Amino acid sequence: MPGQYKHLARILAEDKNNQVVFLTKEKPDISIPNVIKAEYKVTREVMPDTHRYLINFERAIFQGQEAWRVCNQLKAKGFVPDIIIMHPGWGDGLFVKDIFHGTPTLSFLEFYYSAYQGDVSYLRENYVKTAPVTKSADDDARVRIKNACNLFNLEICDWGISPTHWQAIQNPELFRPKISVLHDGIDTDAVTPAKGNESVKVGNLVLTAKDEVITYISRNFEPYRGFPTVMRAIAEIQRRRPKAHILCVGADGVSYGANAPSGTTFRRMMLYETKPDMSRLHFLGYMKYEEMLNVLRISSAHIYLTVPFVLSWSMMEAMATECVMIGSNTPPVMEVLEHERNGIVVDFYNHTEIADWVDKIFAHPERMKHLGKAARQTILDTFALKKLLPLHLKLINDLASGKNPPPAAKEIADFNPQPSYMFPAKQHA
Repeated sequence: MPGQYKHLARILAEDKNNQVVFLTKEKPDISIPNVIKAEYKVTREVMPDTHRYLINFERAIFQGQEAWRVCNQLKAKGFVPDIIIMHPGWGDGLFVKDIFHGTPTLSFLEFYYSAYQGDVSYLRENYVKTAPVTKSADDDARVRIKNACNLFNLEICDWGISPTHWQAIQNPELFRPKISVLHDGIDTDAVTPAKGNESVKVGNLVLTAKDEVITYISRNFEPYRGFPTVMRAIAEIQRRRPKAHILCVGADGVSYGANAPSGTTFRRMMLYETKPDMSRLHFLGYMKYEEMLNVLRISSAHIYLTVPFVLSWSMMEAMATECVMIGSNTPPVMEVLEHERNGIVVDFYNHTEIADWVDKIFAHPERMKHLGKAARQTILDTFALKKLLPLHLKLINDLASGKNPPPAAKEIADFNPQPSYMFPAKQHA
């Protein structure tokens, strides 16, 4: 909580005719006005001898059981929802249909895994020299079972949404007719370009938009988000541009993919490999949201790399602040970014290409400025919260009132400028 539902829960709860309950793991520090928070706690852990293919699914069952208990308590007190909206990836929604019979469910279908396309098979063997990627037939089988929770939820849900066409089309063809492509939305009234007086204090330095600032944001510094390529690019950028400062926002854990070898982190490994000038490379850790936006506002170039996987909010937010985007040539990035129209598209592995474009951005700031303007316009036209929120609400109201299928699929398909990644939703509208 709130995850993808920060804006939606608030808007629904502002209507006094609605009663909104948010079911979540224990989070005492989070609250939304007029939203009833129902918390649960998972007290069991997977046994050491559980088959490794089943570890995630067993955890999902434990989580689903605890959510089931809380839903039963809500029902006993007389609460029966008109609609259930859920992110089912961790098992919370596995058993809701067994409690609230007949209540329609709308699922956020973030990612369906494949051993042969997308994230799992993308990284090269020697991408991180001291931590080679090893993918075996055993991993292929593990990934197939990893989708067990996804398959259960695809069968359970009455309708689903995916934020991009590429993420939607990863789901099995059997279930695609009940999926709309509908992004969460970027609050373009809050995520705005620089006004001219923004600054970021880093140690004894105070940086502004007049400085040569390059940014990189990732929840964790890991191969899935291209961190090794970024570090190699940073070393090259520093050799070429003695006044450049690189600001990195994130942490040293692993959100996706394999862990770093025991006792180290990917950041430590890449610092050892690239040996950058630390007086001009600044790791800022996690930041408050408004502080992070100020980092983006003083940035002239923002680097966003990802394996074919879930698209990060940070990329869209950087575009909304008019950063000149340098993004990887991977889906779903290319669903949003068009080379030399609203940003720059580079090879995920080519750190020299990234450094070349950083050179051009700072050598020709006026000529490159239109890319930042076009990036924000893309967000305003296609991904702005004020445009997408009404579609979310229409979809919810349609489902709650028994209308099926909702029309949101066609409306969103019409937004997409990249037919090569079009999810064939029009035929389902």
